[in-house]
Amino acid sequence: MHIISIVLAILIIVSALLWLLVPVIVGLPPISTKRERIRRALEMANLQPGERLYDIGCGHGGVLVVAAAEFGALAVGIEAGPIQCIIARINSLLNGVSSMVRIEARNFFKTDLSEADVVYAYLTSGYAIRLQEKLDRELKYGARVVTVAFDLPDWSFTAFDRENLIYIYEK
Repeated sequence: MHIISIVLAILIIVSALLWLLVPVIVGLPPISTKRERIRRALEMANLQPGERLYDIGCGHGGVLVVAAAEFGALAVGIEAGPIQCIIARINSLLNGVSSMVRIEARNFFKTDLSEADVVYAYLTSGYAIRLQEKLDRELKYGARVVTVAFDLPDWSFTAFDRENLIYIYEK
C-alpha cells in the first residue's frame, strides 16, 4: 500500500508540473476566461451552427464547450499541454459535446487553420505579429478571428468590446 501512495504522489506531482511548465515553456501562461466573456466573444463573431471554430491554446476547453453546446459549432482545440488536453477532453465529455469537439495536442503554429470559420485566440501580445502572418496565409476569405486581450496590429477590427477587451476581425 505504501508503494501505491508513492506512485500516486509522483503522478500528481508530474501532472502538476506538466500543467504549469508546458504552457510556460511554449510561452503562454495558463489563464482561463469566464463563460460570459466567452459567450460574448462568440456572439460578436456571429458563430453559427455547423461552423468550425478553432481555439488556439484551448487550455481546459471552456471555449470549445460553449461553442459546441450553445452555438452548435464544430470546435477544434489546439493545445501544447498534455494535461490540459486531457482536461479539455474530460470537460467536453462531461458537458455532452464530445462528438462536436476535437482536441489536438500540438503547437498551434504547426496547425493548418484553413478549415476554420472562426479562430479564437486568448494569447499575449507577443504572438500578435506571428499569428497575423499565419492567419493571412491560411484563413479563407470571410473567416472571422476573435482575439481576447490583444489586437492584431496590421488588421482593422470590425468590432471591439472595450469592457471585455474582445476584438473581432474578418479576412
